[in-house]
Amino acid sequence: MISVKNLQKTYIAGDSEVKALRGVSMDIEKGEFISIAGPSGSGKTTLLNLIGCIDTADSGEITINGSSVLKLKRDEQAAFRRDYLGFVFQSYNLIPVLSALENVAFSLNLMGVDDREAKERSMAILREVGLEGMENRRPGKLSGGQQQRVAIARAIVKNPEILLADEPTANLDSHTGKEILELMKTLNEKHKSTFVFATHDPMVMDFAGRLVQLHDGEIQSDTRR
Repeated sequence: MISVKNLQKTYIAGDSEVKALRGVSMDIEKGEFISIAGPSGSGKTTLLNLIGCIDTADSGEITINGSSVLKLKRDEQAAFRRDYLGFVFQSYNLIPVLSALENVAFSLNLMGVDDREAKERSMAILREVGLEGMENRRPGKLSGGQQQRVAIARAIVKNPEILLADEPTANLDSHTGKEILELMKTLNEKHKSTFVFATHDPMVMDFAGRLVQLHDGEIQSDTRR
């Protein structure tokens, strides 16, 4: 499903260069539950952002379902993100003035789904992530774990081929983090979406069916469980 070939990315920080990725190559199969791990500065978030068409590489290639995403124009990349990818961030990125239901439905509205269908689908996915009865609460009235569940619902309601999660447990206590990971694993098995995590959390690594370790922009190990 995802093929990464010789990916290179360098950032300019003041007067110096930071080589975030140094020729990374890997393939990810449909339905995998994979964790890309490493310490701060290892390149894991950069790799996730490149797969998600949020950033651009200096060189190399990323192919998703046969499409070379790095060759897409900016508006084409935006459409690709909207239609094929789901995102979950450590900061949740919910719209504070919208309710949980409205936050989830908003992603469907962007795809042109009418309000009635968007609300029905959003309510169904909120039930699936355990938030029935909380659909009218705004993010400020939800706990961190509940906000992350809304973020997951918003990502999965589109039935994305790929769900990308950047440090999804970083702002959660260990108990809540485990609940979130168990939920994501259940959704992975039910919806058959491919889940790709960037993390330094050992608990996330333990949940993954495949663990790719990065260090200084290079793959150190790639282990399937």
